[in-house]
Order: sequence, then C-alpha cells, then structure tokens
Amino acid sequence: MLVLGDSLSAEYGISRGEGWVSLLERQLNDKAPTWQVFNASISGETTAGGLSRLPDLLLQQKPQLVIIELGANDALRGLALSSTEKNLRTMVQLSRKAKAKVLLLGMRIPVNYGATYSKQFAAMYPAIASAERVSVVPFFLKGVAEKPELFQADRLHPRAEAQSILLQNVLGKLTPML
Repeated sequence: MLVLGDSLSAEYGISRGEGWVSLLERQLNDKAPTWQVFNASISGETTAGGLSRLPDLLLQQKPQLVIIELGANDALRGLALSSTEKNLRTMVQLSRKAKAKVLLLGMRIPVNYGATYSKQFAAMYPAIASAERVSVVPFFLKGVAEKPELFQADRLHPRAEAQSILLQNVLGKLTPML
C-alpha cells in the first residue's frame, strides 16, 4: 500500500509513529500482516509534486492500493482548481493503470478563500472519484476540523490525539478494499 500525501500524512509536528499512517500500519500488521505500508508523504506537497513523484513510486513499490491525500496545499496557495483536479485525476489514472486500487482522501478549505472556491474545492474529490470509479473519503478531517482543541498551535495540523479519528475516517472506505 502506498500513501501519497502532505503534512497531514507525514506526521508533521507530532512524534514519529503517532500519525494515522503509522496507526494504520500497526493495525494492518495485527489483522492483515500481508499488507505493507509505504508512506511517501511530504510536508508541503502539492498535487503537482505528488504527480511528479508518483510514476517512480509506482515502479519501485508496485502497490496494490494507493491512498492519495493531496490538494490542501494547492488550495492554501490559491492554485487553480482546474490544475489541482487534473493532477489528482492523472494520479488516479496512473495508479489504476499500474493495477492498483485507489482511495482518494477529500479535503475542505475555509470559506475565507471565497465561498465559491471552497464549495468547488470540496466537490472536486467526489466528482473525481465518481468519474474515475474509485473510492473516496469526502472529508478526511471529519470529526476533527470542528474541534480546535485537536489542532496544533498553527490550527492547520492535527495533534496526536486526532490521529485515531483520521484513521477511522480512512478505515471506513479502506477496509472493504482490502
């Protein structure tokens, strides 16, 4: 399994081994030890960066399943939704061409980026998943975003206490794919 994400999956600001990907790996080791998890997440990663790295990762890791958790940094930088969508769609297609199942983790952004942009950004993930026939978690931070106490001081990155919630959000869609 390949996880391609940004700081939310790269354990930014928390101790190594406390992030949702590490929790997932431990749980899989207990319940489905045939699965290995390779976390290729990088803090600050954009969809363009993920897309540029994905072909080599697919060749090297030969994953049966790819989890894509990208797009938030595109939005925070005000990048065009059309390019974010194209990059995500291409990553999904490359993963499927490599015979991997895909789980897309959706994000939302605050309305201070504009109500229309925020709405279109949130809708982009389910639209891609529907068009490409892959699974999607519509909002990866569900159950966390509305609780300020679960965030680090920067108000962007979840604390260690939130990681089990993120994992549960993922497992709801991931478990049937295993």
